[in-house]
Amino acid sequence: MDNMLPFDISSTALAFRGFNTTNIGRTEELLGIPAYRSIVVEELQRFSEICSEYHESPVDLLSRVSQRSEPGFENYGESIALIVAVEAAQLRLLEEIHHIETQHAQVAFGYSLGELAAVSFGGVFPMTEMVRVPLAMAADSLELAHNSRMGVLFSRGPSIDETEVERLCLQITSEGNGTIGISAVLSPNTYLLIGQNETVLRFKNVMHEVLPNLAHLRINSSRWPPLHTPIVRQKYIPDRASVMLETLEGCFKPPNPPVLSLVTGQKSYDDHSARDVLRKWVDHPQRLWDVVDETLDLGVETILHIGPEPNVIPATYHRLGDNITQQTSGGTLGSLGMRAVSGLARRPWLAALLPARASLLRAPYLRHMVAEDWLIENA
Repeated sequence: MDNMLPFDISSTALAFRGFNTTNIGRTEELLGIPAYRSIVVEELQRFSEICSEYHESPVDLLSRVSQRSEPGFENYGESIALIVAVEAAQLRLLEEIHHIETQHAQVAFGYSLGELAAVSFGGVFPMTEMVRVPLAMAADSLELAHNSRMGVLFSRGPSIDETEVERLCLQITSEGNGTIGISAVLSPNTYLLIGQNETVLRFKNVMHEVLPNLAHLRINSSRWPPLHTPIVRQKYIPDRASVMLETLEGCFKPPNPPVLSLVTGQKSYDDHSARDVLRKWVDHPQRLWDVVDETLDLGVETILHIGPEPNVIPATYHRLGDNITQQTSGGTLGSLGMRAVSGLARRPWLAALLPARASLLRAPYLRHMVAEDWLIENA
């Protein structure tokens, strides 16, 4: 019964967000809607109790939302629990109140923490058990973050060779002044790096020895838990998480809907592989670009964003869509005009991909729906 949605759920991808500096979004507004309140309260309380097991004092996510008190970076564990609770609540509202059969979605995926939610929603593990893995590692992740910085490496010209970026990270790490690694691949010309101490600055100072002159690195002043990088190995987080995953209930059926993993960029979850994929999830980069490419290649028509105030995933799709539109403004997407073709010279990384990946041309026509916005508008 998906006729209430302005799109077909069977050609929709569910996109689950991860941690950010703000994580409440419009949840307070959802709480204020009588038809929604009991479900939102139930999920906030459920995950408050679980989070409290890993916290020095009782956690009350309902009060945080009601008072719009962001847990933030310093309360990383609470932020994890809040994001997962809101994602669970939004899915229940779509299914139980609006009778939208989200299990019939074409695929699902998630950025960082969102992948755990996507896999759990697909029925591989109970979310109330899966969330215990990042919660158990939250304190150590937070400790590792205190001397870590994020850098956004990007180019407005040619693509940036991932192998060269990885090699340079390894060379800087080998100098013994801290570890640096790729945390996410957002596009062929955009990477997120996380490094300890002054390693990100060191990367910036030497990168033009091997990277294009049009490559730039912007250092982010915010603190970020260094997940999806080798830094987490210093606290043995991948191994400890793997041990926890070994005894989680479930895992012996493929997810439904199928999940595109940001570890591999593909449908890598089958009837037994979840534990192995999720172990790599801890310290391997998030391959968001590969998943964006794959959704377009699969013919996905709509991205339904689950979670409070989604950010990285919609921004990546919109940036690609805007680039495609600008580069093809002289003709149609089906038959590029001379002006459009000549315009591709402004983005060589994109021009190099288009002949082989024509599905990227669908990006401007992809529909994006934010679950919390739709729920509030259709209360």
